[in-house]
Amino acid sequence: METTVGIFSQRQDAENAVKQLRALGLTPKHLSILTPEASEQEIHTVPTTETEQPGMGNALGGVIGGGTGLFLGGAAGSAAASLLVPGVGPIIAIGLASAALSGLVGAAIGATAGGAVEDSLDTGLPHDELFVYEDALRQGRTVVLVLSENKEQEETVRNVLIHTRAESLDAAREQWWIGLRDAEEAAYNAPDGEFSRIESTYRAGFQAALQSPGRGRSYEEAREYLREHYPTFYLEEPFRRGYERGQAHQQGLLERYKQSTEGRK
Repeated sequence: METTVGIFSQRQDAENAVKQLRALGLTPKHLSILTPEASEQEIHTVPTTETEQPGMGNALGGVIGGGTGLFLGGAAGSAAASLLVPGVGPIIAIGLASAALSGLVGAAIGATAGGAVEDSLDTGLPHDELFVYEDALRQGRTVVLVLSENKEQEETVRNVLIHTRAESLDAAREQWWIGLRDAEEAAYNAPDGEFSRIESTYRAGFQAALQSPGRGRSYEEAREYLREHYPTFYLEEPFRRGYERGQAHQQGLLERYKQSTEGRK
């Protein structure tokens, strides 16, 4: 199956997209939704389980079976989870995404590395793009992921997402980098024009630090993974500096989130 991702600025647009996809015959097993826009009432409708994953801290809820009435219209077989994701905040995940949320949380806090996260995301949440989802959720946006059975269905899904004002994953990734680029160019402190020359290599290192195998691991600790996945330039200085800056960026997000939560106590 292929996964198509739509990122919505307005939750109402995401709901409209899901309704249209359901009308076309897609079932809850094809749909996943991640949204930070959970009301207090919605959060309290999700019961806490006794099997909370290690490292999740004060979870707001746990994975449950059955419909919640959110997005999927109460369709049987849907599931929901509600958790506090460090660096992001309260998240409700509906559908297959709820089964993968433990991977998202583990990656967010750097508590899980390597194949463990990848295995937890086999349900259709592409693990290499976690940092894009997190950035979207941090901005209060909703992420809809759709599994397609074939190319024809994938094209239909893509058209629905476009017409319901979804931003593509590629576009969201570019916007994420645009928001960081000026600060990273200044941090690189190179002569005029130099950063543009090495930008793609630097950015690859930055992103590698935010992907699940790199989360919470120093460059040396992740060296074998980097050698395997970035063999042509993992030894280049811009890549390594980008990786180190990506690690610092992630840690900074977590520290700011920790400070904000302590301030609310």
